[in-house]
Amino acid sequence: MTRTKLLACQLLVAIVIIGAWYLATATHVFGNPRTAAFFFADPLKVAARIVKWFADGSIWYHLWVTLSESLLAFFIGAIGGVAFGFWFARRPVVAAIFDPYVKAANALPRVVLAPIFALWFGLGIWSKVALGVTLVFFIVFFNVYQGVKEVSPTVLANARMLGMNERQLLRHVYIPSALSWMFSSLHTSVGFAVVGAVVGEYLGSAAGLGYLIQQAEGVFDVTGVFAGMFVLMAFVLIVDWLMTKVERHMLRWRH
Repeated sequence: MTRTKLLACQLLVAIVIIGAWYLATATHVFGNPRTAAFFFADPLKVAARIVKWFADGSIWYHLWVTLSESLLAFFIGAIGGVAFGFWFARRPVVAAIFDPYVKAANALPRVVLAPIFALWFGLGIWSKVALGVTLVFFIVFFNVYQGVKEVSPTVLANARMLGMNERQLLRHVYIPSALSWMFSSLHTSVGFAVVGAVVGEYLGSAAGLGYLIQQAEGVFDVTGVFAGMFVLMAFVLIVDWLMTKVERHMLRWRH
């Protein structure tokens, strides 16, 4: 399928979903439209609310807060995941010692950690960053660890026969092997960094997209909730598109 056809199909899916949504909230095709509008909001009113937010500029500060928290969580979690993933993969004894503790930490529900981070770091930006880091770190860590472990022993033996030292092995063998694993995890972890930031904002904050959604929910403003959700989805799609561009650039550098 060509890129044009793919985009057309994706656009068609969106049109069908929004069209069904409009019919449910504006006509009697699926029942009482007032009941549907109460639970799902009117898509035209949702669009109008989003336009209003951007027109009066009130959304930009909240976007900036969420973006800052997400980027900090992503970079700190990704760097930590890459570093510890390489270290554990290169040091089997260390990996064996810490294995039960890593599994136990990864099993903790992140929502449980949110109030603990709020207690430790306050209601400012760093409690949201910490929550996002716990989501990003383990995704990147396990992928990098597996990517390094998947290096062919034959390739390693040949590289050592050619006289490569540990630094050269890291640059020319381990990193290229783990690169595809790492980037596959980064696509997922970008979304989870945003999830961590928004969940933290939802549970306690004074700004951000999660704060907007929580405030709207608190007064049963369904239109505001859906508007915040759509802005959040668009935000994640843009960040994911940028990550795709970076990934393609890095893969060209690899080859």
